[in-house]
Amino acid sequence: MRNTDDLGKLILRATLAILILFHGISKIFNGPGFIVGLVSNAGLPPAVGYLVYVGEVVAPLMILFGVWTRVGALIVVVNMLVAFALVHSKQIMTLSSTGGWGLELQGFYLFTAVAVLLLGAGRVSIGGVNGRWN
Repeated sequence: MRNTDDLGKLILRATLAILILFHGISKIFNGPGFIVGLVSNAGLPPAVGYLVYVGEVVAPLMILFGVWTRVGALIVVVNMLVAFALVHSKQIMTLSSTGGWGLELQGFYLFTAVAVLLLGAGRVSIGGVNGRWN
């Protein structure tokens, strides 16, 4: 049974990491201007907006490869909570036109990151199961 647990953790990690990494790649090519503007409007220093690269590029790579996986997942959790606060706060209690939660994609990212944070990387990872933060 242990082998299927580790395979399940790999699938969960890869799904989360790859889907969030697409957002990071978009910001690499198009710049983080939108996020920097949101952060500035919230009264934070504009430089804080550049942390989006950590949350959408570095952390997903950590999760995907299984290096300090729990730290990477925690970064994604924080990144998603900031996204909820700065971008999606008006949608939290809404439904989509098809009846789903208005933030189901963002919720998926958030709660999948929480699951990875709690489960760790498993054996199919560079860090292995013995790493403290893996």
